[in-house]
Amino acid sequence: MSTAEIIARCEELYEDTTFAASRAWKEAEPGRKVIGFMPVYIPEEIIHAAGMLPLGILGGGDELEVIHGDAFYQSYICRIPRSTIELGLTGRLDFVDGMLFPSICDVIRNLSGMWKLMKPGIYAKYFDVPQNYRDDIGGKYYQQEMQELRHDMEKISGRKITDEAISNSIKIYNEHRQLVRDVYALRSAEPWKVPSSEVYLLMRAGMVLPVEEHIPMMQAYIAAAQEEDRPMRDNCRVITTGAFCEQPPLNLIKSIEMSGCYVVDDDYMMVNRWLMEEVPTEGDPIKNLADAFLHHSADSSAKYSDTQEKVGQYLYDSVQKNKAEGVIFAAPSFCDPALLERPLLAAKMAENKVPHISFKYAENSGQMQPIREQTGTFADSIKLWGKEI
Repeated sequence: MSTAEIIARCEELYEDTTFAASRAWKEAEPGRKVIGFMPVYIPEEIIHAAGMLPLGILGGGDELEVIHGDAFYQSYICRIPRSTIELGLTGRLDFVDGMLFPSICDVIRNLSGMWKLMKPGIYAKYFDVPQNYRDDIGGKYYQQEMQELRHDMEKISGRKITDEAISNSIKIYNEHRQLVRDVYALRSAEPWKVPSSEVYLLMRAGMVLPVEEHIPMMQAYIAAAQEEDRPMRDNCRVITTGAFCEQPPLNLIKSIEMSGCYVVDDDYMMVNRWLMEEVPTEGDPIKNLADAFLHHSADSSAKYSDTQEKVGQYLYDSVQKNKAEGVIFAAPSFCDPALLERPLLAAKMAENKVPHISFKYAENSGQMQPIREQTGTFADSIKLWGKEI
């Protein structure tokens, strides 16, 4: 199968706001259940171990007209809660048996409460994560949160979730996470063969497909991409950051590429990359997941940092690892975590003489020409003057 065929399927899944693929999975066998979750991170292994489908809900994108959702939130709130409300009120998520709202910001916390008011008969939980990274404090707390989630998933699925089942799910998700890392590593090494827009669509497909289907899809894409004969251009190597929650329109990602940039790292789909190392499959699986979150998870504006000195180091490390020539700060309008941390990240880049620019977007941004011109000028300036800008 060619990359074009794989990406065509991924784009079909991306554009479908009815979640037909996930509905088909549920209808294929009696008794199947689907649990929706918002970005950035949920221990999907616990849902999977219950025989249920974890379904990533990342807003309505630019394909969905928001009418009802605008009545629920102020205009100075990011768009993802409004479009998620629209998905719920228009029946697009009626097949979902529960919703998880991970700890990202106050907006998502409020959305969890709104969901309970809208759908009182459907399970909804604000899934909190630790802000203290000591094993005896944050670790113990997080294990308790996951045990509570485990109990809730047992009630919904009607199935006992054993330690063995969770460990087996961890093994499958370890394979999945390794393939995700392989895709990103290939893009960093040969970005002309692996366009950022294709990587994004491939990752988005994993939000609606069972992990057992997404694994061979990624394997097929890696094999096909390595055989692709695509021209290498004199593009600027950049990192984009700030889009860990509300996702950018696909045209925005393409516009950055068309402006003369190779995106060699990003935080668009942190949900697939949050745990950065293999989770052990021996011993207590809940403790293993807690340890992975505390000690081997990605740094992001959505993650509490106990020392200001560490802020921005993860981004600078990525610049060095991926040989990036510049950073593009692209965050959704009114995204408090991203916009509050941006000055600290920008200061870190300035301190290390890394060129950077910034702009804001919404998931339904329609006018891409100004963004393309801005990023194109940025790329040209790096090529002309390098780190002197």
